Amino acid sequence: MVPETNPSVSTRFFDTKIELLKGVGPQKAALLNEELGIFTFGDLIQHYPFRHEDRTVFHQIRSLNEQLSAAQIRGRLKEWTTIGEGSKKRLVAYFTDGTGLLELVWFQSIAWYQKNLRANTEYIVFGKPLYFGGRWSITHPEIELVTPENESGGYWQPIYPLTDKLRKRFVDSRSLSRMVRNLLEISRPHIRESLPENLVTKYRLISKADALWNFHLPQSQQWLHQAQRRLKFEELFYNQFRLIKNKLLHKTEYPGMVFGNAALVKTFYDRHLPFQLTNAQIRVLHEIHEDLKTGKQMNRLLQGDVGSGKTIVAFITMLFALDNDAQACLMAPTEILADQHYQGLKKFADLLGVHIAKLTGSTKKKDREIIHKQLLDGSLHILVGTHALIEDIVQFKNLGLCIIDEQHRFGVAQRAKLWAKNDRIYPHMLVMTATPIPRTLAMTLYGDLDISAINELPVGRKPIKTVHRYDAHRISVFGFLREEIAKGRQIYLVYPLIEESEKMDLKDLMDGYESVSRSFPEVPLSILHGKMKSQDKDYEMGRFVRGETKIMVATTVIEVGVNVPNASVMVIENAERFGLSQLHQLRGRVGRGAEQSYCILITDYKISKDTKLRIETLCRTNDGFEIAEVDLQLRGPGDMSGTQQSGLVDLLVANLAQDGEILKVARSCAEEILTEDPDLLQPVNQPIRTHLQNLRTEETNWGRIS
Repeated sequence: MVPETNPSVSTRFFDTKIELLKGVGPQKAALLNEELGIFTFGDLIQHYPFRHEDRTVFHQIRSLNEQLSAAQIRGRLKEWTTIGEGSKKRLVAYFTDGTGLLELVWFQSIAWYQKNLRANTEYIVFGKPLYFGGRWSITHPEIELVTPENESGGYWQPIYPLTDKLRKRFVDSRSLSRMVRNLLEISRPHIRESLPENLVTKYRLISKADALWNFHLPQSQQWLHQAQRRLKFEELFYNQFRLIKNKLLHKTEYPGMVFGNAALVKTFYDRHLPFQLTNAQIRVLHEIHEDLKTGKQMNRLLQGDVGSGKTIVAFITMLFALDNDAQACLMAPTEILADQHYQGLKKFADLLGVHIAKLTGSTKKKDREIIHKQLLDGSLHILVGTHALIEDIVQFKNLGLCIIDEQHRFGVAQRAKLWAKNDRIYPHMLVMTATPIPRTLAMTLYGDLDISAINELPVGRKPIKTVHRYDAHRISVFGFLREEIAKGRQIYLVYPLIEESEKMDLKDLMDGYESVSRSFPEVPLSILHGKMKSQDKDYEMGRFVRGETKIMVATTVIEVGVNVPNASVMVIENAERFGLSQLHQLRGRVGRGAEQSYCILITDYKISKDTKLRIETLCRTNDGFEIAEVDLQLRGPGDMSGTQQSGLVDLLVANLAQDGEILKVARSCAEEILTEDPDLLQPVNQPIRTHLQNLRTEETNWGRIS
């Protein structure tokens, strides 16, 4: 224990500097600081292993098989020799346990092993066994002398996240686990229980101290399972506790305008709505209207697949604001998307005599001045635009509703700037996304929002037919494209562009453009990629929208683009290089009209198992929520969120792709406690209050050791 008289050391045990731990010291501490961000006892105890290797049994050489991911063998080292020259030089040692012979092979650190290995001595080796040339071998095995501590095996080796620099300086998982053991041995008196006793009892959770010990150094597979279960529950409980607390704060502390009148909405619905709303759209509008009548600020996420009809829901929501003498705005991430929204909404607004305008970076100064004036005097009812909406000069007379499209493209600070456009009362907030989000991910990313989902397509919309073709089928694919063009249809042909700076990808696009030009000499083409200037992109897209060109050769810049109902075929080249959600988003560019639409995924013959699952899923279903669930399983939550979101990045133990059931229970518990005892005054909730009070103000991980 560190003496508290040392002024340079925090009196809080888990804030103690890591160099003061037995077995660390200044040099190793500097490495841990630099490579792993481990500065304190708390940082080390939360540097969790990502898997454990089974060292509980010894295998015999005669019973080895290649299905084993690794094997631990106790035996005697007989002799060794070097073979080969230069980069092929290797040290080969011969090892036996009495049941057979095993070759141990090292390509690196040969001189060190030659100096330190002992002939005719008992060792324990561990590694992946391979059978080649009539004998078993392990390349770069772990090897240690037999000691009274390890001679009977019987433990699980934690494997920690490491870096190459640490390994070169001989800081590996085994040395790290020794440091953790030293820490755990002195930590137990300082580990407070951070969950209420009734939850621990109800869900049969082991104690916090036992969980930490057995997550790092499990006594058995069962103890490891119980440790993981306990720490995952706690982490997700505090994650959800924070989000629900914020949500309740919105509902109790943030007043919102009361939108009780609905005359414009009724007029639009009775006289001007050109199609019948789906049951899902009606349900979502009801949920939104209930929020708008409460007098509390609405904070709602609207999920809906591409083409599910979010825009008409957004417009009717705006009419609720206009019915109650408030203004509305809609912010989109790109000028193309802002213009699409503006054009789509204007035809409805004109029918009702509603004044709508568009504001983007390319809006002329004279037009800007008119917009600013009309916003202030209230004669401009709806403003659609890009980031230009959040500029300080843009001020409203009475902003009552903010709608944000593709909200993952905007940060919290940008949303806050929109809120500040009304200094009397916060405007209601509706954020929309066309990327279906699995329920577990939505709870964690957007757990502080109410969530609505449009989960059915408009009446008469035919599902897109999706097929998989290999490179060798390109001639027949082009033949099909000719048939569709002859019917008057238009085609998207998409090439991968992972980074806009990658010359190889741009070359793929240009090669593809030339190939299509040769195959369709009589067909007018457009080309679109990220290297083009904005005005050139708009020009090319405009030609395609007007039907002047029949094939659009593009990169993924058309993933979120304009609505072209006449485009009926989406061809995606090198489909193996796209993620599942991205493929689904691209496919959503077609299928906007009444005609049957198609998506053709072209790949190389050699594709991975994961790629095969992505392609099969896309060919089997058009359900974006089902696709999102598969994507979560394949890619994990971090990649799917696009940008790091608070609530997701601080999960150290839980895995949203696997721990959905634990998340649901943890959220339910947090909701129940906050509903019954929002200020945590009941004695049973004392551990939660103490835990939260002991969190450092800058700490984002709510599952942290207190």
